[in-house]
Amino acid sequence: MNRVLKIHPKDNVLVALTDLAKGEGIHFENNVFVLADAVQAKHKFYMQDMQAGDSVIMYGVLVGKVTQPVFRGSIMTTANLKHAAQQYGYRNVVPQWQAPDVSKYQTRKFLGYHRTDGSVGTANYWLFLPTVFCENRNLDVIKEALHNTLGYAVTPKYKNYADQLLQAYTAGDSLTSFNPDSLQATSSKGRYFENIDGIKFLNHHGGCGGTRQDANTLSRLLSAYANHPNVAGVTILSLGCQHLQTQTLLSDIKRGETFQKPILVFEQQQMQSEEQLIKIAIHQTFIGLTQANKIERTPASLSKLCVGVKCGGSDGFSGISANPAVGYTADLLVALGAKVLLAEFPELCGAEQDMIDRSVTQAVAEKFIRLMDTYSAEAQAVGSGFHMNPSPGNIKDGLITDAIKSAGAAKKAGTSPVVDVLDYTEPATKPGLSLVCTPGNDVEATTGKAASGATLILFTTGLGTPTGNAVCPTIKVASNTPLVTRMGDIIDIDCGPVISGEKTIVQMGEEILEYCINVASGEVIPKAVQLNQDDFIPWKRGVSL
Repeated sequence: MNRVLKIHPKDNVLVALTDLAKGEGIHFENNVFVLADAVQAKHKFYMQDMQAGDSVIMYGVLVGKVTQPVFRGSIMTTANLKHAAQQYGYRNVVPQWQAPDVSKYQTRKFLGYHRTDGSVGTANYWLFLPTVFCENRNLDVIKEALHNTLGYAVTPKYKNYADQLLQAYTAGDSLTSFNPDSLQATSSKGRYFENIDGIKFLNHHGGCGGTRQDANTLSRLLSAYANHPNVAGVTILSLGCQHLQTQTLLSDIKRGETFQKPILVFEQQQMQSEEQLIKIAIHQTFIGLTQANKIERTPASLSKLCVGVKCGGSDGFSGISANPAVGYTADLLVALGAKVLLAEFPELCGAEQDMIDRSVTQAVAEKFIRLMDTYSAEAQAVGSGFHMNPSPGNIKDGLITDAIKSAGAAKKAGTSPVVDVLDYTEPATKPGLSLVCTPGNDVEATTGKAASGATLILFTTGLGTPTGNAVCPTIKVASNTPLVTRMGDIIDIDCGPVISGEKTIVQMGEEILEYCINVASGEVIPKAVQLNQDDFIPWKRGVSL
């Protein structure tokens, strides 16, 4: 196993692949670097003496400038490096791309749910939408009833654990000596509707009380979910007096002439009681479920896939293992005619020029520039900025500046041309790689990807992130093996073998594609789906990094 890595020939820092001791001599490319500091795995050290203001290069791009003199072999820290990124602009570059060989995948199929608009879902969900936060409690009541009765509830081991604690307490036993590891998991009830993969509830805090623009954006977001290929039917609960009126939402949902899914609408202020609302909603939805259950999986071309690529809880290995492996998967998918979505605009800070130069037209490039500039200006107007994106966990595990984080995050997009740039809630319509304007916030980003049509999400993580999406199966890809050892209950794929040298990026990328095909066919259920990690957070277009 190599002990250090130089990511790009232009770089002037090395990445530690394992813990390195102070005073140790590191041999690399006919040079010996005597370490002035201990360097933990994932962190970096300087390859040369540098003065304040000198540029630091990683991934071949500017990622920061040193703030004080540093010496060859000294560790990179927030004390000696600040964020910096190169200026960007349209340069009329014609993107060149060598697509990977996909001949062995050309005839491959996945088993999906074919919709009347020509799209193909990787799952078959029934969706509950509230027009306003006032209906969240009613959604919770209905969710408890339907999930428990129809077999969609998570294994009730924690309820059993609470029951055991209560029994111990009532029996006079000591609770401090109660062993949580003694808990035995119980089998969850099997699903009654074989072809319904889940009943999903999009609780939110909008629809009224904010600006009318917020309500309109929420309407477009909810309508995008109703139109999602993974959704078979929709139940809408409305209060009646809120900003987001039911008719507005229905108009947004049905603006496409191909929309033919069943929609059930119930308005509480037109009912005699809350009980009547809940009973009739459950009754009518149950009837709808019996019809949606008749839809079965049938073969579909891999070109019908739409895969979102996302990172969260990133570490210093994310940009050299999980992200480039997912990037190779993205290139395979694009070569097969599928759609790939890259979001998180704050995490493209420093990678903008590459995305601009890869844009297929000037219009695409200029839309990206406009959205990035507007977003950045909004952050700066409140005293913030993209440079404040890295979290304490990111920094602790080697991502010292936003440009370092972004340069590694952009690797998830592979190397293919950028065919389109989508504003928040805009649908992806073109095969190939599209950029989607969302925050870096994990759930806001996955929420936006699904709204643009992602039917699977590849979510890389170096620290461990327990999140998913309500309608889009989310596959967790770890950057390192120790994370899988600690948090294997939420991780699906281990890219640690890339760090150890046991596997190449190409091998790992092909493995990830095979996993995607199995998930898309319903043959493998990702951990996030098993755990009902149905996260959904609308973005109000305020400053969220």
